Amino acid sequence: MISCVGVNKAFGGQVLFDDLNFSVNRGERVGLVGRNGHGKTTLFQMILGKVEPDSGLIQIPKNYKIGHLEQHLHFTKPTVLEECSLGLPAGEEYETWRVEKVLSGLGFSEEDMERPPAEFSGGYQIRMNLAKLLVSEPDMLMLDEPNNYLDIVAIRWLEAFLREWEGECILVTHDRSFMDRVVTHTAAIHRTKARKIEGDTDKLYSMINQEEEIYEKTRLNEEKKRKQEEIFIARFKAKASFASRTQSRVKKLEKQGEMKALDKIEDLDLYFNSAPFAAQRMMTVNDLTFSYNKKEPFLIENFSLDVGKRDRICIIGKNGKGKSTLLKLLAGQLDPVSGTISKHPSLQQGYFGQTNKFDLNDTRTVLEEIRSADRECYEQKARAIAGGLMFSGDSALKKIKILSGGEKSRVVLAKILVTPSHLIYLDEPTNHLDMQSCDSLIEAIDDFDGSVIMVTHNEMHLRAVATKLVIFDNNRIRVYEGSYDDFLEDVGWADEDY
Repeated sequence: MISCVGVNKAFGGQVLFDDLNFSVNRGERVGLVGRNGHGKTTLFQMILGKVEPDSGLIQIPKNYKIGHLEQHLHFTKPTVLEECSLGLPAGEEYETWRVEKVLSGLGFSEEDMERPPAEFSGGYQIRMNLAKLLVSEPDMLMLDEPNNYLDIVAIRWLEAFLREWEGECILVTHDRSFMDRVVTHTAAIHRTKARKIEGDTDKLYSMINQEEEIYEKTRLNEEKKRKQEEIFIARFKAKASFASRTQSRVKKLEKQGEMKALDKIEDLDLYFNSAPFAAQRMMTVNDLTFSYNKKEPFLIENFSLDVGKRDRICIIGKNGKGKSTLLKLLAGQLDPVSGTISKHPSLQQGYFGQTNKFDLNDTRTVLEEIRSADRECYEQKARAIAGGLMFSGDSALKKIKILSGGEKSRVVLAKILVTPSHLIYLDEPTNHLDMQSCDSLIEAIDDFDGSVIMVTHNEMHLRAVATKLVIFDNNRIRVYEGSYDDFLEDVGWADEDY
């Protein structure tokens, strides 16, 4: 039970909240949506007590325990199981079976649970923090992009866990389908207010759009009536016989007030720069084999694939199995142990990976770095791309060196968008985007006249994009010709019983 009453907050000249009212009632799981920069994170921080409102109240019951997924990584115990057991409530320190159950759902094997936390990647270390949070039995869970570091199997487990959660929850995620399947209510930070309904994102946005259409029609009608009144007043105000009537109408207009036009919220418009390509086949992969130490066991073995014109190939499977490695091999970022990758001689490629951000020029601004990817990219186009990736206005003039890791990833993605390409490789491109930017990016992929090979864990995006799948499952890799829904119906996941 949490309520925000009459909350106001501004940073510099930007008003985030103007008399905002928002509540989470007993048993509600609330999905929080809104454009990047409109205040979702600030509202999170206010509820956690890390940011104070300029005015208004944040009301939290006494002894009400809020659990928040921490992004910082600091571990003190020698094993994963012992570290995550620190999250157990007082008096339940020895119920480690609960911790094992959660860790297993998040993708840790029994052997993993006995390994030191420091041996794992940052993504798996975030999962440890998530495990500690889930076993701590808070009254409310506050989850900000919890599935950024989860694969499809773990996301499905977390979804089932949250659906059974009996406490309250506030969830921020760019994964619309995940949110819609988990929440009981959806709330939007929209035009400095909070709008909340029982139901999913489609219902909420439909309601907001309908209300704004009605408001605009009413405003135009009122404006027409006002002009008619003003014409009458101007025409007859000098005539004594109409004095009382004109004065009455003047007072009526003053009392009525004028409905203001709603500020225009620009739709995000992202698009890839497709270069003309006449041939039907872009790339052929034969018997590709790879391991980082060039010895067995191989991470990828005897893998073959054909990439044609306008293919949409999605690489899916558990984390740590080789998806990003395969993408790097195909893009030419790594050399195989054996096998061949034959590409059309005129093929132009764009590659978005998790480490590309280290190749950015720290002395440039966001705008300058985007324009450096294509000599023909004029400033207006670069600004449109920057705005679509949440660098609007003066944000596009920030120096690369002061950006966060997530912001740098968005700059890399912007450079891929403007680079003329036939074939684009994307490694989890939506991880640092808001929901609207994700939608725009998926539309851009759909409209792209070339081919796309993408690593993603977002099932909604898989359903929207994939025409062919490369699947890492049950310790092997295979190609499936068809959509994601066809795969689930025909084959399904072997790693978990779903």
